Amino acid sequence: MRFGRIPYFYSNSIVCAAASAADSDASTKRLNEGRNSKFLRPRIVAAGVLAALLFSGSATFAASGPFAEMAGVWSGSGTISLDSGASERIRCRATYAVSGDGTGLNQNLVCASDSYKFELKSDVLAKDGSLSGTWSELSRNVGGSLEGRAGNGQFDVVVSAAAFKAKLSVTTHGNKQVVSISSEGEIKGASISLSRA
Repeated sequence: MRFGRIPYFYSNSIVCAAASAADSDASTKRLNEGRNSKFLRPRIVAAGVLAALLFSGSATFAASGPFAEMAGVWSGSGTISLDSGASERIRCRATYAVSGDGTGLNQNLVCASDSYKFELKSDVLAKDGSLSGTWSELSRNVGGSLEGRAGNGQFDVVVSAAAFKAKLSVTTHGNKQVVSISSEGEIKGASISLSRA
């Protein structure tokens, strides 16, 4: 009979030990979850920031105007055809200042050959694929309006004044650009290849 209490005491110890082990397992689980959470949290935040950057970058690209890739200084050479029938080599430098959203362009194109020079300035706005603006040729003090279309790196513009009309075409691929001009003035045409500096 003396030993009758031992199983009871022993069983209580087992219950206490089991409860303690369960508490320990729960604490370990909570500790591991906390460690995993601390380990995963920076990764989750980083993934969220990356996703936000990707989406905002896509939105910026989608919303950018047709002039977005043109900013900078370009230079190169080509040929001009004069109304006399002569053809000359020509050197050109173009500077493009582009608005933040890529829909506005300020252009300054200076070209010179052995006997000829012109400086064309223009301010252009793009909206829904249409171009409009003003232009001036500084060395001859003439100017007027311009209008045209833009799409896929191609710009086709008609510039006009009281007694003058010319067509200007600009094609841009990366850091390469081709400018073609045809007119009814003393310059019958020009073909210029430019590279961004």
